[in-house]
Amino acid sequence: MKTIKITPKVSFKFASIPIVVIMLLISNHGFSQRDVSYPLVDTKQVIFYDNSSEINEPVLGEDFYGQDATYTNNSPVYQNNGDGTISDLTTGLMWQKSPDMDGDGDIDYSDKMSYEEAMAMADNFDLAGYNDWRLPTIKEMYSLIIFSGIDPSGYEGSSTDDLVPFIDTDYFDFAYGDTDAGERIIDAQMASSTMYVSTTMGGNETMFGVNFADGRIKGYPTGPMPGQTEDKQFYIMYVRENTNYGINDFHDNGNGTITDNATSLMWMQDDDGEGMNWKDALTYAENFEFANHSDWRLPNAKELQSIVDYTRAPAITNSAAIDPLFNCTIILDEEGNEDYPFYWTGTTHSNWSANNSGSWGAYVCFGEALGFMEMPPNSGNFSLLDVHGAGAQRSDPKLGDPDNYPNGHGPQGDVVRIYNYVRLVRDAEITSLDEINKEDNRIKIYPNPVKEVLNINNNIKNDIINKVQIYNQSGSLVLSKKIESNSQIKINVEELSSGVYIVKLISSENISTTKFIK
Repeated sequence: MKTIKITPKVSFKFASIPIVVIMLLISNHGFSQRDVSYPLVDTKQVIFYDNSSEINEPVLGEDFYGQDATYTNNSPVYQNNGDGTISDLTTGLMWQKSPDMDGDGDIDYSDKMSYEEAMAMADNFDLAGYNDWRLPTIKEMYSLIIFSGIDPSGYEGSSTDDLVPFIDTDYFDFAYGDTDAGERIIDAQMASSTMYVSTTMGGNETMFGVNFADGRIKGYPTGPMPGQTEDKQFYIMYVRENTNYGINDFHDNGNGTITDNATSLMWMQDDDGEGMNWKDALTYAENFEFANHSDWRLPNAKELQSIVDYTRAPAITNSAAIDPLFNCTIILDEEGNEDYPFYWTGTTHSNWSANNSGSWGAYVCFGEALGFMEMPPNSGNFSLLDVHGAGAQRSDPKLGDPDNYPNGHGPQGDVVRIYNYVRLVRDAEITSLDEINKEDNRIKIYPNPVKEVLNINNNIKNDIINKVQIYNQSGSLVLSKKIESNSQIKINVEELSSGVYIVKLISSENISTTKFIK
């Protein structure tokens, strides 16, 4: 017998919160910091893992330091609006609270729809009086995933009470697959509007979806599954507001790094060039220095997925699923064909098995998400196919020998590589020259150009500047000085080489930028 997990409908009116509190939440988590249009929500992974299980938090220099739980940013901040909608104060998106589409109070197979039905119904959906609902993109849908969830793959119990999904059930209603209708408990796939530009399984039209039961992105056929006559059915949660969410704004810094102004993340333009296991990937990241930065890290799953370009795929564009500004190493797949790598994240894909709860790590496919499909079933004949699509998020063992998985892993025979590639990330101090060029006329600097001492007049009344930072044109921090002044500031820049520089004045109330020439 299935157990449906639906959260109580909390009556928590937006209007009941003091406006000061609302503005503080938005200020700390939303767009006001630097007009970030694509703020990434933290994965909420707070448990630390080694190659197999939970461990105490590693300290700097120890093995397994630098994994997902080491770094936290933009914690999810949700608001139950009391009208069947949930506002995400970090992303600026408003969500349908429950996939209970037939309104009968539970979530089961009868609530599911095909891709075509989901797209069509969005035009007439008017929850809470809004008529601008849409089926979310895969990046919008993935914003809701949290990696405090536990993958139930292989779970043989009949009750789901002790399982933990990959979505916040304090705010969103959720149910596993409807076993009474013949589904598996992991059949909780959520539809998105993002179609795969190529095909899967040898020719299936494919839509990307997020599975909040097992914590993955996968491509699903829009038509019937093998042996079925009905189109594949999905749970649905519509979204509205912030139509810019998920749109990247890349800037080539000219020094081997790429800044995404939309997320305020700086990326390595190149990958590491070779595969390595998860532990070595963490060590590599924590010891990497490039472009005058030593704070590079292994991205978490949501950070890495943010730079997938779902308009690209090897079979269609002859490229990896990433913007051409980035460079991807070409590899040979398991049959010797040219493809592009899987890339490690610092996120552990935790499993329900107590003995191996932390033995798998999440990766993102920038090449085809291949699997060994047994066709026909139980025939012993395996074909290597793109089964999930470039841009899928899956998981690999953190350690071991890929040769021990000659036919892959799981029901679709996911290829197991273990030695995956690495693309590093860091937080960008300044988003781009576009931001730099928005000079604050309340700041006066002289002389400009400058030779030795830069004079800065801050004309913002009653604003005490407590830090001055200077960046070069590529966005690298070259000078930082703590001060306390509300008027004239003098900075010695004699040691700086010739070029264009950006001055950032930081106070408790404002961040102002302007530029000068040395």
